[in-house]
Amino acid sequence: MARIIGGIGVSHTPTIGFAYDASKQADPAWAPIFQSFEPVRGWFAKQRPDALIYIFNDHITSFFFDNYPLFALGIDSSYAVADEGGGPRALPAAPGNPALAQHIGASLVMEEFDLSFFQDKPLDHGFFSPMSVLLERIDTEWPTTIVPLQVGVLQFPIPTAARCYKLGQALRRAIESYPEDISVAVVATGGLSHQVHGERAGFNNVEWDRQFLDVLTDDPARLAAMTHAEYARVGGLEGAEVIMWLIMRGALSADVRRIHSSYYLPSMTGIATLVLENQAAAVPGEFNERHRRRMAEQLDGAAALPGTYPFTHARSLKGYRMNKFLHGLTNPTQRELFLRDEEAAYTRAGLSDEEKDLLRRRDWRGMIHYGVIFFVLEKLGAVLGVSNLHIYAAMRGESLEQFMKTRNTQVMYSVSGDSNRSAGWNKDGK
Repeated sequence: MARIIGGIGVSHTPTIGFAYDASKQADPAWAPIFQSFEPVRGWFAKQRPDALIYIFNDHITSFFFDNYPLFALGIDSSYAVADEGGGPRALPAAPGNPALAQHIGASLVMEEFDLSFFQDKPLDHGFFSPMSVLLERIDTEWPTTIVPLQVGVLQFPIPTAARCYKLGQALRRAIESYPEDISVAVVATGGLSHQVHGERAGFNNVEWDRQFLDVLTDDPARLAAMTHAEYARVGGLEGAEVIMWLIMRGALSADVRRIHSSYYLPSMTGIATLVLENQAAAVPGEFNERHRRRMAEQLDGAAALPGTYPFTHARSLKGYRMNKFLHGLTNPTQRELFLRDEEAAYTRAGLSDEEKDLLRRRDWRGMIHYGVIFFVLEKLGAVLGVSNLHIYAAMRGESLEQFMKTRNTQVMYSVSGDSNRSAGWNKDGK
């Protein structure tokens, strides 16, 4: 089974990454930061975890307020460097761990944590600033894989500290029930004390920062009981993002061994590191087997239903490119290009030969088998003048006339709204 070997806490200010890129490790203003990072860097190099569960907050880079999730888990195979306004840093994309991410996602949802899931989103300095320093890359290759967990802490209401702690405890059960023999480190970022807006900008509290590191190690339940206002009062409003460290701490055993901690206040943010080694005893294998059965019970038997294909994360990952292309037909510019020159539209979208072939043949059932969700197929139908009924019939391997005999009414429709346009429907569905 997967093993949690430890938890890491680290600040994630963007200046750390830029100072590293500019080789300021010996600069008097920056040297204390890089010196404090060395033991963490050494721990990663020695332990060589197979995966990092990386808990961070996006800084309104890849996530915006049109849809701002509280907990969003990345299930992608890689994560590029985000452009935060000055161009992306010259770093390779970080490799994801889709299988582990899917397992964790299923486990947390089973435990009634209502997550969002993301693909095709780059990560900002919340990941790349500290980890570009802490993880030694060989020939531009990262030494481990990541499963990023983005926590929405910038637009209130945000998750409570108690909810974060409970999420960490559920995360532990998810990781430990993963059936592969891998080592996992849980990393949390953010803080420490700082405020970057309003007349209180520049607020810090060194005494609180040091106390926080001690209490997080020895008595995290006390921190879980604090309110957001209490965190803001002692650590600044943006400093309240340290509730993310409670997710990491909740994923560890009650008793941990502190390997390293450091603290330095250079300017706006208290910069800290913390390394806690897990002291958890292995649980009987039956416990993890029972947990996995609980994860599977909601869909147990659904895939055995004839002609039924639950749209899982695995199917979503496989069909992402096609689903994205078909969803893009809601954009008038992409729609016009598709109608004018299909091949050019396919090439611009970077579709594979298999994906192009499915689209050229209007293989509605084949696209479902491939991993396309029906609700973008009906958008394609609307663009082509193919009714939903044609698509349903094709998926069943029937003619339109055969399918319509199974319906109580003979109504034709599509999402284009042309419900009375029966004379103009494309009769062969192509």
